[in-house]
Amino acid sequence: MPTRERKEEYFKQMTALLGEYSTILIVGCDNVGSNQFQKIRMALRGKAIVLMGKNTLMRKVIANYIKDHPGHGLAVLMPIVVGNIGLIFTNGDIAQIREVIQKNRVGAPARVNQVAECDVIIPPGPTGCDPGQTAWFQALNVATKIQKGQIEIVSEQKIITKGNRVGPSEVALLQKLNIKPFTYGLTLMSVYDNGAIFDAKALEMTTQDLKNKFIMNVRRLAAASLSTGYPTLASLPHSLGGRVRDLLSVSAVTGYKFKYSEPWDALFSMNPEELAKLQAAAAAAAAPAGGAAPAAAAKAAPKEEKKEEEIDMSGGALFGAEKGGDGY
Repeated sequence: MPTRERKEEYFKQMTALLGEYSTILIVGCDNVGSNQFQKIRMALRGKAIVLMGKNTLMRKVIANYIKDHPGHGLAVLMPIVVGNIGLIFTNGDIAQIREVIQKNRVGAPARVNQVAECDVIIPPGPTGCDPGQTAWFQALNVATKIQKGQIEIVSEQKIITKGNRVGPSEVALLQKLNIKPFTYGLTLMSVYDNGAIFDAKALEMTTQDLKNKFIMNVRRLAAASLSTGYPTLASLPHSLGGRVRDLLSVSAVTGYKFKYSEPWDALFSMNPEELAKLQAAAAAAAAPAGGAAPAAAAKAAPKEEKKEEEIDMSGGALFGAEKGGDGY
């Protein structure tokens, strides 16, 4: 098929995909072979469509689509369509697409000047290398010793840091140790969804992570509202709780009773010893399984109070004796 006709067909195909699908995954395609691509396409069949092509042609299709559909959010894709990338169109679950991409990564050895995708750590133990190759390990500051006629690594050692370029010495050493530290496959970079675009790292967050972040921000909002005196739904429970505590305090001091103070009447009427025992029991119940020490300390507290009471009583008797002595 002539090149012009191929471009026209590609133009029609991508335009149709832009109109049909609301979610687009932008993936990096470095070091991905045709056989690996075929496996990924087969695994995504029925779930998504993988589209490759030249960046100039992709941007032209996107620009024409935006022109024909004013107000469409595809404009955010224009700065991202650079480098060796591909597009995956889907209306399904993004997590399933991501799982398929991760499963179709294959192990590969390190290459010179390659940007490391992760830290590379050499494990301790025998290497199978003869003592004449000690220079390789010394060049990378890897501690070794000679054991049973071969080089043995003393402790695990990181020789490559994530994000740094791999040097020839590291590559040679990893080849000698038969270590393939990296994987090749499609790399999920960004996700476009109904006019919004976000980094692929957001997909690593679990539902519990989202809940924790939401709760943390609600607490921040409540704290800001309370400090500024501006009431919000987030601060309302705390404000009401604080006022109820104030009313209970007034009730305890003055003896004035109202409807919501009734459950606390028994607590207000307790003597200090009973209240201390109740607090100790509550602390022991709230302590973790290994909290035997706090419980013991709580039990010891009432004994100290008892001693103080005995001292006060003896002091009173002493003063009474002195007063009585005045009458002798």
